[in-house]
Amino acid sequence: MKIDRLLGETIYLLNHKRTSASVLAKHFEVSTRTIMRDMDTLSLAGIPVVANFGQDGGYEIMDTFRIQQMTGDIDYSVIVAALQAFASAYSQKELDQAILKMKALTNAKSDVIMDLSVAHENMNQNELLYMIHQAIQRKQWIQFSYTNGLGQEKELSIEPVYAIYKWYNWYFVGYDEQRDDYRMYKLVRMERLKILEKKHEREFDVEQVMRRMEEKKDTRKMLHVKLLCHASIKSKCKEYLNGVIIKEYEDGTFEYEFEVPEEEQFWYGVVLSFGNKARVLEPEPLITRMKETLYEIMDLYKG
Repeated sequence: MKIDRLLGETIYLLNHKRTSASVLAKHFEVSTRTIMRDMDTLSLAGIPVVANFGQDGGYEIMDTFRIQQMTGDIDYSVIVAALQAFASAYSQKELDQAILKMKALTNAKSDVIMDLSVAHENMNQNELLYMIHQAIQRKQWIQFSYTNGLGQEKELSIEPVYAIYKWYNWYFVGYDEQRDDYRMYKLVRMERLKILEKKHEREFDVEQVMRRMEEKKDTRKMLHVKLLCHASIKSKCKEYLNGVIIKEYEDGTFEYEFEVPEEEQFWYGVVLSFGNKARVLEPEPLITRMKETLYEIMDLYKG
């Protein structure tokens, strides 16, 4: 415990500069006398701790000091950027501490910033994510109500393995004992999550499970779509539909192709949002579906 506290005090001083003994004592939940002894210990260990007296007094570590790394030539700025990106998506005290330690130990700064704060905006999902994280740490089962892409609701009991942010959403991967398989679940489709007292004995190798999930064939029914689009929505097509322009005309209109899971709603809403700037050329069933949707919308706003 003392070694951990000494390391923590060193990192704290490197990040906060001059700090009074009382502030350090409060932060590390020890007495000011203990802090004074710890500062002496750090000095004896070769860390240049300077004691300043007076109204603005306190302890600080000389600016020229940085803990030397023995791990070779590593671009720590990349690690810092990755940690900060994760922290913007998921608030966790341990993660914030890891960022402070990395900055203090390496003086690393990154000129690449990844802001995933949009993943942190849904407070309900943050709470679910926290509960799943707790269950993973404690090796406990979780129970929840889940609505799949077809609108079917089921009650599930799952052994959670890891959480992952991809496709602009939070998911978690868990082991379904009834199916004897790993499954991925979208947090936004989960309700009434409970951590069960029941614990599992299985030891999960997260990297191995991730490889297994990546190797799984996508069993969703895919739809190949072709649109005729106005020139003004070219950038929106590229941004939201992840397809390719296959033909362009002199007036600026273009044909655009993309492939999507048929049951997903995001792409369908995007195409509808284009209004008269995009027309479905194929497949024929999608043209029929679009017509039916538009008639239903018109009926809704009649009168």
